[in-house]
Amino acid sequence: MMHVFEMVAIISVFAILAGTVNKWLATRQVPEVDLSGIEGRLAKLESLQERIEVLEAIVTDKGYDLKREIENL
Repeated sequence: MMHVFEMVAIISVFAILAGTVNKWLATRQVPEVDLSGIEGRLAKLESLQERIEVLEAIVTDKGYDLKREIENL
């Protein structure tokens, strides 16, 4: 017949193992990623890129310096 101390020790070991396995299994689950925010940011980034291209075209235009000099007068 088992002693009380042995039974308590065995139950404690099983409880610790069960908790460890439970945490290990919980960390293996892959969370779902919300792509709606990413799609919105990507659209905004594309819009900003188009605006930058237009600004670059304006600034690098040869007539830009002339217009700026006339405005400064």
